[in-house]
Order: sequence, then C-alpha cells, then structure tokens
Amino acid sequence: MTIGQNNVFHADELHHDVLMQLEAIIFASDAPVSIARLREAFQHQYSKSQLQQYLQQLAVLQHNRAVELIETAQGFRFQVRAKYRPIITQTWPERPTKLSPSLLETLAVVAYYQPVTRADIEQIRGVSNNSQLLKTLFEWNWIKESGFRELPGRPALLVTTLQFLNAFGLASLEQLPPLQDAKEAFKALDAHAPRS
Repeated sequence: MTIGQNNVFHADELHHDVLMQLEAIIFASDAPVSIARLREAFQHQYSKSQLQQYLQQLAVLQHNRAVELIETAQGFRFQVRAKYRPIITQTWPERPTKLSPSLLETLAVVAYYQPVTRADIEQIRGVSNNSQLLKTLFEWNWIKESGFRELPGRPALLVTTLQFLNAFGLASLEQLPPLQDAKEAFKALDAHAPRS
C-alpha cells in the first residue's frame, strides 16, 4: 500500500465513523435531533451543509433496512418503515389506538385553514366542537393559540405546532397532501404518529 492509498483508507474510515456517530446520536435521542444540536455534538467541526450531506448518506444506508431516517420540522429521527408497522402493532397491541375520525377532521381543519377560531372549525366541519377534541390536541401540543381575531369577544386563533409536524413526519406545512386527499392522508399518517 502506498502512502496515498493509506490516506484514502483513513479518509474513508473517518467518513464511515462520522456516519456511525450520527446514527448513534439520532438513535439514542427520544426526540428529533436538529442540525444545530448535531453541530454542537461534533463541536462545530462540520458545517451545516457538510452535516446535511452526511445525513443524506446515512439515509441512503437505511434503504434496505426496516428503519428509515426522516427529517421533521424539529430535526432528524429514525422511524419504522410503513410496511413493518402492522407487525409492530401486532407485537405491541397496547400501543395507543388510532385517532378518532372526528379528532383527525378537527386537526385537518386547523392544519389546512390556519389560523382558525373554534367557530371557524365548527363552520367548516358543520358540527359543534367537542371541547375534548381540542383539549386533546392542546395536551399533545399539536395545536396552540396564536393571537386573536379582531371580533367581539376576541376569539383565539388556533395554529398547528412544530410538534404536530414532528408527530406526522413532516418538515413543513408544504408537505401536507392535497386538501382533497386530506382525510385519507391523515389516517395513513396517524398509523405511525407517536403520542408523546
């Protein structure tokens, strides 16, 4: 082996080690890991763009695996691929049940029409709001109040949160499916949405 080959081998080894460190950090985290947090972990040794390239390579390494690397609004996380979710549900049946259709519909109204008031939700859905639905969405931190509409009584405006995007594996609201497909898309997304 020549000296040049030795340097290439060392660079490949270092590159592989960075990928394995990234995998370990993201795997060990109970929440998505942001690029800023990854830069801190590597003591700012790598730029944002370098880390993004490493993360893309790490995602490619996951192609033939049961787990995939995804980017959400709050950072990067691993999740079980959709085709393996039935075995997970079968193995751990005590996992939280699926969201009710009325809760999904309420959430979809907020996500697609935000900012909305409680009255807007009732008007769009055509039914009175069940206060428990909104309470649940607030408890899960999927929606929040963001200002007030300048009307009598100053009703609160409701919007989705970063936690909502994270729960559904979305990096931004632009990744929401087309509105006509929203109900089915939310049901599909709900199959793997964590409740924490």
